[in-house]
Amino acid sequence: MRRYGKHTDEDDIRSRPNRKGNRPRTNIRPKYEDAAEGMVLTVDRGRLTCLVGDRPVLAMKARELGRKAAVVGDRVALVGDLSGKKDTLARIVRIEERSSVLRRTADDDDPYERVVVANADQLAIVTALADPEPRPRLVDRCLVAAYDGGLDPLLVLTKSDLAPPDKLLELYGDLDIPYVVTSREELENGDAANRVRAHLSGKSTAFVGHSGVGKTTLVNALVPEERRRTTGLVNAVTGRGRHTTTSALALPLAGADGWVIDTPGVRSFGLAHIDPSRVIHAFPDLEPGTADCPRACSHDEPDCALDAWVADGHADPARLYSLRRLLATRERREGD
Repeated sequence: MRRYGKHTDEDDIRSRPNRKGNRPRTNIRPKYEDAAEGMVLTVDRGRLTCLVGDRPVLAMKARELGRKAAVVGDRVALVGDLSGKKDTLARIVRIEERSSVLRRTADDDDPYERVVVANADQLAIVTALADPEPRPRLVDRCLVAAYDGGLDPLLVLTKSDLAPPDKLLELYGDLDIPYVVTSREELENGDAANRVRAHLSGKSTAFVGHSGVGKTTLVNALVPEERRRTTGLVNAVTGRGRHTTTSALALPLAGADGWVIDTPGVRSFGLAHIDPSRVIHAFPDLEPGTADCPRACSHDEPDCALDAWVADGHADPARLYSLRRLLATRERREGD
């Protein structure tokens, strides 16, 4: 075997032949400093529609990103053909750091978390007051996911003509969550859209809700069909209407600066990925009281320091009850 001393030059070093005839592999990756900035609008079977400037561009993820996936709302860097013309394809080479994430698992036993939306400012939780009956457990789970992911929650209660909102609002009153109450007539004549739009201006808002609550009707009212055509989103990539059931879709808010992100209807909202210690950050009046909690305190056990903190008058007992109710949703099934 040939051995090399200290004074070898490049000609002395053997290189493995490259049978494919292409360039040898290297760990040095290009920086793509001239890459264009874009925002992911929708994802469909490995193809991503991104907004680059004022035009939609179809792209795919670069191989060097590995298993890292881009989702709706992601800020990305793109290279290649950015014209947006038919049959062109750009390449996403970088996914920028996210300011927030909405994540869920299929159920509480599923260890695989799915990022649904990135960089949203708030989560609009749409629920009907009747037909179908409200599901407070599902609302609680959406709230926990919002708090955990850094999104501000917004309650949108529909069909107030069938049932009053008082009982449901009382359940969430101590959480100080902004809300909008609408009726079927208001959804049809546009009044509901106008009232909801006031909470969306200048923000990126993800909408969640289960089937029949009026989420799609509301989103359609917030984003008229002509606005959908301007972005060239759905028809060119996923087929008309498919996004309502299969993929999240970001749409520009009509009449205001903001984004509406329509997500597929949910039957369940798994929280297997949630770290309960992060939920306390949504309760700034209670968070200082955790300083004396035992290590890895769940904030719902006999030695939790929050009980003494509240008993000393530092916070409202109703707020501690609300925190523990939300934390308990991770242990409860939605139908319980």
